[in-house]
Amino acid sequence: MASFQQNDQKHPMKALTVFIVEDEPLIVATIETALKKQGFKVLGDCDEMKESLLLIDKLQPDLVLVDIHLEGLKDGVDLALELDKRKQPYLFLTSQTDPQTIARVKQTKPLGFIVKPFTENGLRSNIELAWHNFSLTEEDYLLIKSDGKLHKINQASITYLKAFDNYCYVHTTSQQYLVPHTLKHMAEKLNPKYFIKTHRSYVVNVRRVSQMETNSITLSEEKIPLSGGQKETVKKKLLEL
Repeated sequence: MASFQQNDQKHPMKALTVFIVEDEPLIVATIETALKKQGFKVLGDCDEMKESLLLIDKLQPDLVLVDIHLEGLKDGVDLALELDKRKQPYLFLTSQTDPQTIARVKQTKPLGFIVKPFTENGLRSNIELAWHNFSLTEEDYLLIKSDGKLHKINQASITYLKAFDNYCYVHTTSQQYLVPHTLKHMAEKLNPKYFIKTHRSYVVNVRRVSQMETNSITLSEEKIPLSGGQKETVKKKLLEL
């Protein structure tokens, strides 16, 4: 049996979307509650392979959570092999597994494994780490939590980051987010090829720089401070583009 809702395509900066393939209703309910509380968007769930594939193809989630042990002739490993063909990112949900199943799992390419029983924080951290590692090999994305929601942001859309005490503002071409992390912490998650510190309180996307002056740089029509110590480094980075 499956339940789902249509994916909202109107907002390019949306919460990370997840689809759950699990045949134990209590575990499904636990996962859905935990994910929603952590700011993820659950698109739906299903308990068998064939219908799961149809829904995954239709809803196009960012990530699928797949229980290795499913009822029926086809299990989570069979589903994973199909997801690999589609290059659909997924994580396995697993408890103790027999050697034969482990041998089959080795033929698949999951982002990782979430071991049952899991905690809410463990679930979140496993998903965030797996998605971060995946993003390094795909188009650059940044996961941020702001106003109680988890957002997946294309790094190319970020214009600059600004320090705010132990918090940090992430400015994009269309929105700004206040995140509960320091500027240093957030900067470490960005692609160093395109992001550079211009001032102790600012990190900018050099792809968005339109002008460089003595004490500032311009992003669109907004001026960002440029410290003397960073001037040559920023200039070199701009010339490398």
